[in-house]
Amino acid sequence: MIFNVSFKNNLQKTVIYKLFFVGFLLFLNSLSANAQDKEPTWDELANQYECPEWFRDAKFGIWFHWGPQSVPEQGGGWYARHMYMQDVGRQKFGKMAYPYHLQTYGHPSEFGFKDVINEWKAENFDAQALIDFSKENGAKYIMALANHHDHYDLFDSSYHPWNSVNVGPKKDIIGEFEAATRKAGLKFGVTSHDDRFLNWWTPAFGADKTGEKAGMPYDGHLTKADGKGLWWEGLDPKDLYGPAPEDRTPEIIEDIKKNWLKRHIELVDKYKPDVLYNDGFNFTYGEYGKEVARELYTNSLKENGSIDAVMLLKRKAKGTVNEVESGGSNTLRAYPWQSEITFTDWFYKKDRHLTHNARTILEMLIEAVSKNGNLLLSMELNHDGTIPHEIKKSVKIVGDWLKVNGEAIYDTRPWTVYGDGKSVRGEATETVEGELRNATDSQKHGEHFNQRTTATPAFSHDEVRYTTKGDDFYIIVMNPKGGEFLIPSFAKKKESNPGVLKELTQIYDGRTLSFKQTNKGLLINMPAVNGDSYPVVLKANFK
Repeated sequence: MIFNVSFKNNLQKTVIYKLFFVGFLLFLNSLSANAQDKEPTWDELANQYECPEWFRDAKFGIWFHWGPQSVPEQGGGWYARHMYMQDVGRQKFGKMAYPYHLQTYGHPSEFGFKDVINEWKAENFDAQALIDFSKENGAKYIMALANHHDHYDLFDSSYHPWNSVNVGPKKDIIGEFEAATRKAGLKFGVTSHDDRFLNWWTPAFGADKTGEKAGMPYDGHLTKADGKGLWWEGLDPKDLYGPAPEDRTPEIIEDIKKNWLKRHIELVDKYKPDVLYNDGFNFTYGEYGKEVARELYTNSLKENGSIDAVMLLKRKAKGTVNEVESGGSNTLRAYPWQSEITFTDWFYKKDRHLTHNARTILEMLIEAVSKNGNLLLSMELNHDGTIPHEIKKSVKIVGDWLKVNGEAIYDTRPWTVYGDGKSVRGEATETVEGELRNATDSQKHGEHFNQRTTATPAFSHDEVRYTTKGDDFYIIVMNPKGGEFLIPSFAKKKESNPGVLKELTQIYDGRTLSFKQTNKGLLINMPAVNGDSYPVVLKANFK
């Protein structure tokens, strides 16, 4: 650019040059600001992502998987779907939903799930008490259900009228959980399960195939106009159940995806979660799900200077942490992951036996930690927001164990092998009729749903798991019994041997144990155990 300007005097010349110089600086600053305003893409964030140390150190979290489906006392964890199905086919866990609904509420053409939502009042919900109980019993982070497959938001949603502030308890459930968790000094996360609601809700548009009301449409067919004069006046059932299957055009489906994006961007921006779990093997709605994950990580990057948040998926994907539902890893993984378990069917039901107790929770926790993972325990709640007695009892036992033995769990890292014993060596163990409980058989069926449960036989007495913390080495005896047992991993000439063992003590009482390290392994003499015992932690001092 050439300037051909004549000046009357030097003063005018100086002023013009100064103005030009200032303008040029402002121009450069605007370029820099524009460059800074450009936020990174999901791929750019994923490429730089490393699981934050706080998550790796935390090890144990508690999850409040709770919502209006906890109102019915029977019918399984997919009550909202199964209450519309006279025949649930292979989904036997929901077989009681339809008959229970008829007996308790009436026919689903007259009293549908929208009305069950209205029954949910959460009248004794005390978020701070629940969080304080969780912290007292060992949880280092809290997760809460933001929505389930029923397409109902448990937060103050601007883009979805069927939410907990507008319908049901008239409370911002996520907001209260988030505030209580921050007050307790814990990390907070949310979970979303909304990606499948259209197919999941298809039965709500059906009708009985047999009986006196055969052919009478269920309430999925109702319109906004049908609510005039009723409790749900002004609400549209189609906003909850989705459009009828025959009306689901590509354009309508796309609008639903865009609405999902708005709702979940708001969820991430308003409550600033440290963890987000999408219940699926891929990002919800593809690029829309990646955009929510990008928002999660971008918020964390701005706030912390690094990505301190965690995105959980059921498959291994760059930039995320892998989640295993109702199961655990079959191997020691080089990267962090998480196991999730629950007590019954995710929503508390009185017609279902407890899948877990304190013993199995501790087993699943120790298994996960020894293999470089975390455990997330769903602590199911009664519909009023209180903890069922038998669940509270088990969690308190876990908490008491962690108070004594937590040094072998929190802030630890795995060793080069995760453990030893019959299941590790692939030897056959006792099985339970009707269930795949043999360790080697379960592994053939993958990792999801291969959990240990209350129906699982006890571990063999030589079963151990390992964790480390700096120079400290921990041997966790899963099912201790008085007497000698051998750990082949510590054989003198074995490659896995960490060294010469100098001292071995029990954490809970400081007792020194006698042992002998040979070419066959480490022979430990355990003290007598009075009856059944929870896992015992031994602290090893290797040279």
